[in-house]
Amino acid sequence: MDFYVVKAGDTVNSIASFLGVSPQRIIYDNQLIYPYELAVGQALLIDRGQPRAADTTTISVSGYAYTFISPWVLRQTLPFLSELPIFSYGFTYDGQLNPPLWDDTWMIAMAREYSVQPILTLTPFGADGNFNNQLINSVVNNQKYIDNLIQNLLNLMGQKGYVGVDIDFEFILARDRDAFTDFVRQIAEAMGANGYHTSVALAPKVSAEQRGLLYEGKDYRALGEVADHLLLMTYEWGYTYGPPMAVAPIDQVRRVVEYAITEIPREKLDLGIPNYAYDWPLPYERSVTMARTIGNVEAVRLAVEQGAEIFFDEIGQTPYFRYRSTDGVDHEVWFEDVRSLQAKFDLIKEYQLRGCGYWQIMQWFRANWLLLSQNFYVRK
Repeated sequence: MDFYVVKAGDTVNSIASFLGVSPQRIIYDNQLIYPYELAVGQALLIDRGQPRAADTTTISVSGYAYTFISPWVLRQTLPFLSELPIFSYGFTYDGQLNPPLWDDTWMIAMAREYSVQPILTLTPFGADGNFNNQLINSVVNNQKYIDNLIQNLLNLMGQKGYVGVDIDFEFILARDRDAFTDFVRQIAEAMGANGYHTSVALAPKVSAEQRGLLYEGKDYRALGEVADHLLLMTYEWGYTYGPPMAVAPIDQVRRVVEYAITEIPREKLDLGIPNYAYDWPLPYERSVTMARTIGNVEAVRLAVEQGAEIFFDEIGQTPYFRYRSTDGVDHEVWFEDVRSLQAKFDLIKEYQLRGCGYWQIMQWFRANWLLLSQNFYVRK
């Protein structure tokens, strides 16, 4: 597949004629909406019908999904996945499990229909819906609570049909680092003894000494020794309350990967990929400005509606644009397109990683999945 960057005066028909491809294919693959207007600078995926390369590798692909995902979106996405981490199960201070707000049974059944492994995602959410490190502290430092949680996990997984558990703990206290590692070790051993596997989501560190609440509680090397595989959460450089910037700039993503492979076997590592964009009102004011989360397809449609030109940051390998809304407020939008995704796929190939994991698959982004399937075979 090729990319075509839209120039002033281009139309779908003129591009199709120039490239010798079907306009209907361009419209379908790129989710264009009638009357099929384009934004200058927009990158289109162009399917020339070429077969995969003979040396195409096979990778594992996962995508987190909430239990309120559209059944249509899930069914469209599952053919491209190896694993479906369902978000999420919480737990109490003494190790009792809290189920998701909506039923997960239908998602497990649909995953199995497509030979995709359903994964139970375990998160330490407090009553406010945020990560709670006191909840983590209570469980990982009490053997009785750990045993209780493990038994509850095993019982639930057997009842529901999950085949693995993904431990997504964030903001772990530095003093709980070793206790957390031992907690993961105990879960992994119990899961392995019962035919299940264990994965861990890792904050994107660039050194063992990196300071900060996101990083100090996770020991890359030790966790890499006890978990079956691990996801590098290589996104959120640009985030809801931060200044406008790329969500997953490739130069920063590369730094994380280069450090991670010095601590963890590369065949255990999955690269995190964002399936979302942020729209910031300007000017940015710290602790005041809040970005709006939108989808990558939605971002391009917004650029078309606003008559905005899309630019491409060559260092971060990420597209962005600016526009002024009807209320006179300036905005800056950073998102992912086929160019930024290809840069991430190339990184997976370069470092021979296990695969990739998407946060999250709630919105359908057809060009992403077509591009992924051209780059890799998906392990089933």
